[in-house]
Amino acid sequence: MYDFNAFVKQVRDYYAQHKRDFSWRKNINPYRIVVSEIMLQQTQTDRVKDKFEQWMVRFPDFNMLAQASVRDVIVAWSGLGYNRRALALYELAGRIQRECNGQLPNDPAQLVMFKGIGPNTAGSICAFAFNMPTVFIETNIRAVYIHHFFSSQFHDPGVKISDKQLLPLIQQTLDRENPREWYYALMDYGVKLKKEHKNPNRKSKHHTVQSRFEGSERQIRGEILKALGAYGQLSFEELSLIIAREPRRIENNVSDLIAEGFIKSNNGIYCLA
Repeated sequence: MYDFNAFVKQVRDYYAQHKRDFSWRKNINPYRIVVSEIMLQQTQTDRVKDKFEQWMVRFPDFNMLAQASVRDVIVAWSGLGYNRRALALYELAGRIQRECNGQLPNDPAQLVMFKGIGPNTAGSICAFAFNMPTVFIETNIRAVYIHHFFSSQFHDPGVKISDKQLLPLIQQTLDRENPREWYYALMDYGVKLKKEHKNPNRKSKHHTVQSRFEGSERQIRGEILKALGAYGQLSFEELSLIIAREPRRIENNVSDLIAEGFIKSNNGIYCLA
């Protein structure tokens, strides 16, 4: 039988002494939460901290972001990687202005209809932006529940724990009066566990190792966008000189970026869309 009270106390006691300080945990509003949650997808907090503050100066609300150009958005996002997130955030801002009168919906079922927002991100946005008792999971939360409730299975290599097994536990321990602060506590405690122990998430069915970045197609895409952001317009030959990769790989990635709406071509001259 699980001792939920002891578990909750342990998490809360740690948080009371070691809570992390982030800009997106202050002056909370839906826009700031959406930006932080999308930036934090697949990116560590240390890389997001400064970029978040710079972004807020450049695009302080949905309206200002919606009025920006794709070029402005990609240049501002540079350094975070996974640039599809930037385009998804930009498109989300436009839809919020056009369809929602500038107000972010507070319903996870509506939020998942926006590009770049899955069920867990929708749940986290509602918890942090609106302090709603939604149930969701992310990497640090997953580590906490696996470590505390499934540690007896760590030595069995054949056992992998699914999120379906964790979600009822998250639901049962959820603070329904102040879920925002409870989730902050879980995340901060999860960071501690991952530093002190071999990552508990290795026992998760959903655990994946991020693919190598150096020399990857993802790196080439980023280099193309960075070059066009810096120079404005470039021919394929100029791009090839700047990026110094195999021409076929550059060409393939340029074609993909055009199809995805990141860049456009005018008589063989490329620029950010």
